Amino acid sequence: MEKIADGFKGEKAIVTPYNIRHYQAGNKITRQMYITHIGYYPKAKFHFRERSQGTNEFVFIYCEAGAGWIELNGERHELCKNQAFIFPPDQAHAYGSSNSNPWYIYWFHFKGENVDMFQSLIGRLITLPESDKSRFGDRFVLFEEMYQNLEKGYSPENLEYVSFCLMYFLASIKYLDQYREINVVKEVDVVQRAILFMKENLEEKILLKDIADHVGYSASRFGAIFTEKTSYPPMDYYNQLKIQRSCSYLQFSDLKIKEIAFRLGFFDAFHFSKAFKLEMEITPKEYRKRYKN
Repeated sequence: MEKIADGFKGEKAIVTPYNIRHYQAGNKITRQMYITHIGYYPKAKFHFRERSQGTNEFVFIYCEAGAGWIELNGERHELCKNQAFIFPPDQAHAYGSSNSNPWYIYWFHFKGENVDMFQSLIGRLITLPESDKSRFGDRFVLFEEMYQNLEKGYSPENLEYVSFCLMYFLASIKYLDQYREINVVKEVDVVQRAILFMKENLEEKILLKDIADHVGYSASRFGAIFTEKTSYPPMDYYNQLKIQRSCSYLQFSDLKIKEIAFRLGFFDAFHFSKAFKLEMEITPKEYRKRYKN
């Protein structure tokens, strides 16, 4: 059971397609640990979730600000700023936001063969004390790394990178002292710049040449580089991002399916529905019914 009042301004979420999860479960890297759902709910007043049968995955919740509560095996705990909790799979649980001081939460579902590496974190209240080396901001950046790489698409490299980030994210909590001594530097390459350009133009009609011109390559050379690094031709990747954007519209807006199709440049609602089901294994209508707040 879930109660969310009219959504939350700034909310975001990604639910990975089932065919991607099948891939993650088989890939030698991602099968260790991988994300199936991920999101952020800011000032989530009246947010409430109750699962009498639990879930198939572990569920991680990190309270950035505000407060709420969690319940597992009949035990209830308050969850406040800089506290986290991991629910194990297949166990009844519930959680909810404070009405007077709504929480801001980062959350994700995950599973994999090596989750036991973090057994000491599961099913207990985790408190991350503040200090001059807290690095809370760096951890939020790491969360964004996972979210944005999934948002960019489901290439093997993205999925593998997210799995390593997931392990690092949980390691930053388990090995707190070690984490607080390290700084992270990020780099942006031509493929990342191209993907950012694609994301900024999902509602425009752009061609391969437009993307190649943006990053300063010929279309043929750029296409070869992009395909080598992502395993997808650029325009296939671009269309995959359109489907991902449509998921956000279906979940967080009241746009009609034909309006979403038009906005993202599909020929019509039928063309959009066919492309969506090919990627997500369910129709847009079914997706909205399953995931809309």
